[in-house]
Amino acid sequence: MRVFSAGLGTETNTFAPMPTSLASFRDRDYYPAGTHPDTLTFAGAPLYVARQRGKALGWELFEGVVTSAQPGGITTRSAYETLRDELLADLRRAGPVDIALFGLHGAMVADGYDDCEGDLLRRAREIVGPDTVIGAELDPHCHLTDAMVEAADFLVCFKEYPHTDILDRAYDLVDLCVAKAEGRIRPAHAVFDCQMISIMHTSREPMRGFVDRLLAMEGRDGVLSVSIAHGFPWGDTPDMGAKVLVYTDGDAARAASLARSLGEEIIGFRDRLAPPYPAVDAALDQALAHGGFPVVLADSADNAGGGAPSDSTFILERVLARGIEDVAIGPFWDPVAVQLCFEAGEGARVQLRVGGKVAPVSGLPLDLDVEVLALKRDAEMTGLAGTPAALGDTALLRTRGVTLVLTSYRVQAMGTDLFTQFGVDLGAMRLIVVKSSQHFYAAYSKVGKHVIYVETPGAITQDYNALPYRKVRLPKWPLAAGSAAA
Repeated sequence: MRVFSAGLGTETNTFAPMPTSLASFRDRDYYPAGTHPDTLTFAGAPLYVARQRGKALGWELFEGVVTSAQPGGITTRSAYETLRDELLADLRRAGPVDIALFGLHGAMVADGYDDCEGDLLRRAREIVGPDTVIGAELDPHCHLTDAMVEAADFLVCFKEYPHTDILDRAYDLVDLCVAKAEGRIRPAHAVFDCQMISIMHTSREPMRGFVDRLLAMEGRDGVLSVSIAHGFPWGDTPDMGAKVLVYTDGDAARAASLARSLGEEIIGFRDRLAPPYPAVDAALDQALAHGGFPVVLADSADNAGGGAPSDSTFILERVLARGIEDVAIGPFWDPVAVQLCFEAGEGARVQLRVGGKVAPVSGLPLDLDVEVLALKRDAEMTGLAGTPAALGDTALLRTRGVTLVLTSYRVQAMGTDLFTQFGVDLGAMRLIVVKSSQHFYAAYSKVGKHVIYVETPGAITQDYNALPYRKVRLPKWPLAAGSAAA
């Protein structure tokens, strides 16, 4: 069997202030054709699995470019077209293939392209023709478009948020595509639009039990695959929103019925999906009043994983103003401050301006008297599904009982080794403040005695009605009428 695999992805926050450039991809994950490491990467999971399956089955595997960028603002036209064309050129060079597998995101928006994945998959279909099986793995925070669904034979979303199942879903995708290529299944699909916006944490009910039921359905009674596209609320596109995608073995009516029933079930519990989001001082009050420490506070609106700057100072300012000690906070994206710390050296005390640099959503910079506790070049932490996440040059600082991690790469908190690799004892902290929306949960919930999601100003605010949507289609719960162009 001849198989091609490649990957291209980023999550685009159309309200974020920083453009996503070609350098954004090359600085994070950029592996030209044939150079992908023998490890799991975000956009390379289908390729990684194809290697494992292909070794045993004697496939002829053709590897294209695999690249991804940290979520950010709109991708430049040059970046998208350059990387898309590189991937498609790799596909053409492979010649006729039985299967084409792609690691994508699903919420990539570029200048001139509201639906990058749909554009890419359509062009791939034109190259390989109607008989090649095309499959793509997607992040559930995708915009599930008609163009994507029609161009691919299978689209499989991660089911977990935090995304701990990237590898598992890649195996699902590859195995489904092989079954189709060998004529063992005849997939029929259906999509149900829930006409809603929400963030669906699978670490708690009602989504925990719901996802467990989805996993139990697959492979039974003709149900091949069920994906919940949560949508990405901070991407202003016509197709933004939650949808259900079902594949069955040759039964379109069954697919449509199941997609509708699952979608209506999500609509029925949508009011219970979001956790409480207290404001900063209320969140600090709750944390300090809790019976056990440490308490983890999620600075959700400044999550680099959703395209935010990761340099806002709103929580840090209140922690310092209230004199709260034994607090760890990070990561702050502040390459200038990091450089100054390296110039000062470990053990130095310096006056440092921290955070508040990118945009009004970053708040005001804070002038601090800090001690440089530790420095590390090219640091990493544990990322999604155990993959490494680059921090870049990193500084650990202390000021007035607060420990800060500053990085030269913009990244969200995921592994606890963001702190522990520098000798920070998280168990001794009262509060751990992480710049992340939910991916922190897999690791930090094992350390913290309680988790509080905090409402702060920021690029990924939970107040959807405050966002200046122009393209999203209405109705879209909970948007008020007139919030966007219909």
